[in-house]
Amino acid sequence: MEQPTRHCMSIDGRRLSFLDYGGHGQPLLALHGHFGDARTFAEFAHALPGWRVIGLDQRGHGSSERAADYSRDGYVADAAALLDHLGLTDVVVLGHSLGGVNANQLAAWHPRLVRALVIEDIGAEVDGDLSFCLSWPERAPTREALVTALAGSARYLMHAIREYPDGWGLAVSPKDMVASQHQLNGDHWDEWLSSDCPALLIHGTRSDVLSSPCARAMAERRPRTRIVELTTGHTVHETDPAGFAAAVRNFLGAL
Repeated sequence: MEQPTRHCMSIDGRRLSFLDYGGHGQPLLALHGHFGDARTFAEFAHALPGWRVIGLDQRGHGSSERAADYSRDGYVADAAALLDHLGLTDVVVLGHSLGGVNANQLAAWHPRLVRALVIEDIGAEVDGDLSFCLSWPERAPTREALVTALAGSARYLMHAIREYPDGWGLAVSPKDMVASQHQLNGDHWDEWLSSDCPALLIHGTRSDVLSSPCARAMAERRPRTRIVELTTGHTVHETDPAGFAAAVRNFLGAL
């Protein structure tokens, strides 16, 4: 597979950055979770021959600029604008966590854009709290010092660590992430049940974000929805990359 290429576009005077993992296959738009960026799907993209994976750095993440708000409308508008920029419709959209709700709402609100959904470990009801990240340092003198200060969260933030003129920090603003989570929280059953494209729900059975009863209810209540449960936590694509890729390949092969 080709090496990914980074591109940027402007939306409302704000830079939106994305990675195109290349290839001439059918397009798949990948949307990461909080604190992540498009690079989280690098291994997955290489495990999906025959598909052109496009990963978006969502607003306030990675190489995309911060936004004035982190509303549901804002995130979904960004994804729709990217597909319009690329001239794409009828694409498969994969989303993890935050990205999963964004993918779900993109399908509900812009059905012509979405051919199928892959939702990774996020429910139709969300009630999370990211306020713990407000204690993270804005800058540290070295990369090692920053990793130490981030403690157990560091393993989930490796793609977000950057060197700045005044030290080492993260590519995300903790205050933005708290605001984003606050607007992510809520009941999203209406959107989940209003789209009718094929959907795959991948659930980590050890997840502290999506419970097994909620995951199974989502699959039971929505037609054309398949569920795959893997023995992982919330970040299924990182913890069991082979199992995750196999589940997605099987789903895509049946479309």
